[in-house]
Amino acid sequence: MKAEEIRALSTEEIYVRIDEAREELMNLRFQQATGELLDATRLSYSRHLIARCLTILREREITAAREGVA
Repeated sequence: MKAEEIRALSTEEIYVRIDEAREELMNLRFQQATGELLDATRLSYSRHLIARCLTILREREITAAREGVA
């Protein structure tokens, strides 16, 4: 999921995506620990998706703070 696609989502939807990605990341870590993980690139994809979502949420917080001050 690209940043522009995430920006099109509402804040609540982004939080849902973060929760889903964190749950997937946890499951992937368990699979890796037990030797069942077939695609190791999914680990980094999940981490990057979480980071992208959190970055966009932070951008929204900063924008809201600026608009509140001005």
